Amino acid sequence: MQKLIELYQQWSGSAPQHVQQLTAGGSNREYYRMTSSEGKSVVGCVGTSRDENHAFIYLAKHFTDCKLPVPTILAVSNDELRYIQTDLGSVSLFDAIRGGREAGGRYTLKEQELLRRTIRELPRIQMAGADGLDFTNCYPQPAFNSDSVLFDLNYFKYCFLKATEIDFHELKLEADFRLLAKDLTNADDAQGFLYRDFQARNVMLDSEGHPFFIDFQGGRKGPYYYDLASFLWQASAKYPYKVRRELVYEYYNAMKQFAEVPSPHHFVDRLSLFVLFRQLQVLGAYGFRGFFERKLHFIESIPPAMQNIRELLDERNFPYPYLTDILRQLTEMPRFQQVQTTVSRADGYKITDKNPYKPHPQDGPATFSKYDAQGPLVVRVYSFSYTKGIPEDESGNGGGYVFDCRSTHNPGRYEPYKQLTGLDEPVIRFLEDDGEILTFLDSVYKLADAHVRRYIQRGFTSLMFCFGCTGGQHRSVYSAQHLAEHIHEKFGIEVRICHREQKITQTLPSVG
Repeated sequence: MQKLIELYQQWSGSAPQHVQQLTAGGSNREYYRMTSSEGKSVVGCVGTSRDENHAFIYLAKHFTDCKLPVPTILAVSNDELRYIQTDLGSVSLFDAIRGGREAGGRYTLKEQELLRRTIRELPRIQMAGADGLDFTNCYPQPAFNSDSVLFDLNYFKYCFLKATEIDFHELKLEADFRLLAKDLTNADDAQGFLYRDFQARNVMLDSEGHPFFIDFQGGRKGPYYYDLASFLWQASAKYPYKVRRELVYEYYNAMKQFAEVPSPHHFVDRLSLFVLFRQLQVLGAYGFRGFFERKLHFIESIPPAMQNIRELLDERNFPYPYLTDILRQLTEMPRFQQVQTTVSRADGYKITDKNPYKPHPQDGPATFSKYDAQGPLVVRVYSFSYTKGIPEDESGNGGGYVFDCRSTHNPGRYEPYKQLTGLDEPVIRFLEDDGEILTFLDSVYKLADAHVRRYIQRGFTSLMFCFGCTGGQHRSVYSAQHLAEHIHEKFGIEVRICHREQKITQTLPSVG
């Protein structure tokens, strides 16, 4: 770090008043926020790979010349192992949309607008940024090609597929890999700057929510579909279908300003190939980091990635029959199932996570699998009507949290919703489009998370949350259901739900 401070002195004329090391991502580079005596800060980087640093420095300077939203390079050491750039602050898109992600994909209107702003900017850096760019400066290779595709597909095969112990014919699988690699590198695709690691962590937001892009040193020449697939089908983001569809539409229209785009049907078909490839690519990484390095975070990311593949196979018929068959076998393995629950209703219907808010008469009991079991705590969540009183605490602890939902917009005031509940899709859409209930739940989640975590640490066995509204039918039901699923997904403990006025009970079982 001393050499970085010396570089700062050469650039600014004096030593920094304060130096703070920043949390690094997945790379081996170290970042430091360096602040002057006047309070002005910059970010310094120390890397171990000259080639990787050179790629970032060249690309950042080129993008700055193109007036793209990236950090400006202020100073570079002679060996290019250290450089100083403008400070874009501490708020990433990943941080800004944390609430929606932790709520299982229920993003607020504000969070959705941040996503739209980001996705509209992506074509600019891909296409305008490629204008005049010398791709020979890219690291570790100048272009997306079949060799790099096959490398990633074999990474999936050896680090993930083999670890599952599924029997497969290696030559048949390799044949489909080669077909997929050929299709992905179709020369007819428009070529631009392929960001490669385009994700919410690599987007910084200024005070007004405008996106700036970082960590593009792995970029290269390639088709623009890759980055869109990488961003929107990131397993942990849990973007719901409606949000994802709208973001694809935003991107498609934004790309029209920079390149000739195919018909929407052809665009979606091409995009689906890159979504498939991207899911195999990340499963290879999850397999290595999870199965071999035994890092729990990556193991927990596998079921959502499998859900992406499951949905993709249901929507598209891919011309890779053997690969498709292997993937279907993977998605059917109990250990890779999404969290699924069975709900008992007064009318005998069952609800599973195919649509956890609307009854499906044909649904039967589903499997449940999760990796991170914690503690003997049981959480009970109630919805109720204030006119009928607050639910009693059967545990003998004297009660718990009671949240009043009556300040939020009530769908029960409108005729189309009067016979529905907070478990029905039209009511859910009404509440989420309105947005008040999402803001309300953001605060509830923060309070509940801290309390549940502390109860687990202290070995307590019972905790109660109650949500009340006028009739115990719409807002309270929605809130109770969503908090219960949030706690269950985050902590893996048993959660019992009672929608008292609807006579609906549900148990989300502990992984233990």
